[in-house]
Amino acid sequence: MADAVVTACRPGCGACCTAPSITSPIPGMPQGKPAGVRCIQLDDAQRCRIFGHPERPAVCGSLQPEPAMCGPDRAHALHYLGQLEAVTRPAPPPSAASAASG
Repeated sequence: MADAVVTACRPGCGACCTAPSITSPIPGMPQGKPAGVRCIQLDDAQRCRIFGHPERPAVCGSLQPEPAMCGPDRAHALHYLGQLEAVTRPAPPPSAASAASG
């Protein structure tokens, strides 16, 4: 069994702070953030201002960089994370109209 490859964050990327939605509160974004929206805590160098702080959402700490996700560049990471976001998005609740007709 091969050892897992640990990847360090790519400088200037910030894809994981942009592509996924975050439903828990973030300082400056009390409702979290939608997918594809840059986190307010991402600085101009694409680094998290609250990295290692207790107010950082748990989901952020649980997302660890790895080769398949990060790929060769930021564009790959944004695409990969966007696809992951799409396949894990909960289905919308049925509308009142379709529930009444069913």
